[in-house]
Amino acid sequence: MNLILFGPPAAGKGTQAKRLVDTRGMVQLSTGDMLRAAIASGSELGLKVKDVLARGDLVTDEIVIALIEARLPEAEAAGGAIFDGFPRTVAQAEALDAMLAGRGRQIDRVVRLCVDDEALTARIGKRFAEQGRADDNPDTFRERLAVYNRNTAPLLPYYQAQGKLVEIDGMGSIDQVSEALDAALA
Repeated sequence: MNLILFGPPAAGKGTQAKRLVDTRGMVQLSTGDMLRAAIASGSELGLKVKDVLARGDLVTDEIVIALIEARLPEAEAAGGAIFDGFPRTVAQAEALDAMLAGRGRQIDRVVRLCVDDEALTARIGKRFAEQGRADDNPDTFRERLAVYNRNTAPLLPYYQAQGKLVEIDGMGSIDQVSEALDAALA
């Protein structure tokens, strides 16, 4: 099974993905993790990524797709992938569909963790006050949330038209969200 998890920053995608890795043996394909790993590897692609980021530019779709494609055999051997942070645009979604189709595969389910933006912002503000994590700064978080909402919106109709989109309440406890996710994947 190939799954895309959608949800804003701090919605619990990482927590749920790790649980699916543990319980179902799937491979989590997090683009952020893959970019950091590519740089650390010192590979040709890693050096290219490092150079792009050092210039302050965004990593191109071509590079991100190459990173995803390189990990697909591992995901296929494990029985499926959890795409986390990818795709972010309709063009990336189309490229992913084409890449998977070329391998006789497809995205089976797209799960959107629906959260209340204000409650999420309050949760992050509390975590920032308690832990001081720089990425939890409430002003920075609100901008990250706005970017997510703006960029992800066009993807929802894309997957809804394919009959793959399922929305679940992401505001419950970890266990409640896990149960709803398991039901969505059944």
